[in-house]
Amino acid sequence: MILPGWTREPLVHFLVAGAALFGLFAWQGEPADTASRTITITREDRARLAIEWERTMQRPPTDAELDDQVEHFLREEILYREALRLGLDRDDAVVRKRMANKMDFLAASMVESAPADDAVLRQWLARHRARFARDSSYSFDQRYFAQRGAANCASAERMERAGDAISLPASFENAPRNEVEARLGSAFMANLDRLAPDGKWAGPVQSGFGWHCVRLRQREAGQTPPLAAIRSEVEADWRSETEAQRRKQAYSLLRSAYKVKIAR
Repeated sequence: MILPGWTREPLVHFLVAGAALFGLFAWQGEPADTASRTITITREDRARLAIEWERTMQRPPTDAELDDQVEHFLREEILYREALRLGLDRDDAVVRKRMANKMDFLAASMVESAPADDAVLRQWLARHRARFARDSSYSFDQRYFAQRGAANCASAERMERAGDAISLPASFENAPRNEVEARLGSAFMANLDRLAPDGKWAGPVQSGFGWHCVRLRQREAGQTPPLAAIRSEVEADWRSETEAQRRKQAYSLLRSAYKVKIAR
């Protein structure tokens, strides 16, 4: 069966996933109609509350404990609806952030459920062998900044004098991968693998300490294990980067629908 071309558009997939996510949130107890003063607790709601209790307490709830959970849910639901009626969700940074996170979750959820077959992972491994090589070495310079906003990595001249004090070398020469990861963390290592060894300042790159401007001068890739030996590692890397790309694509689709005016 040949599907129409419009069914392959990313925006269609995004909207379909949105409908599914809306249904998920409704099932979790977030009402579709917050103006209604009728609240129905279904058997499915009670079952969900019982499951949540059991996951937390490692045992099923008693009847009294389940009744308490229902009352807690009702209290939260009533206060939530009344807060919306009063407009307390407007201009609230916490609510704003949570809604934005849900939209990001919507975009990423398409990847979370996507199967990662061996053909996809073999292709990913072939494109990113340096990330998985076991004896890679790196030569790079770094400048540390406690605050991301201060890490302006665009000016090469500025980098020679920039940065905050930290007990890390300003330069690493042929440093083994495990040494770099041990000193700067796995998040820094993953981002370092994504940089081109072109001798240009890039970043900011996050580590467990804060933020860094990085100039990768050389990367020597070692031997890469076969996919069978590192499948879970490759899949995690593929899924993480693909999720980030889906979020970016989803935002670009939404952003294109808005006309934005910024006062200067």
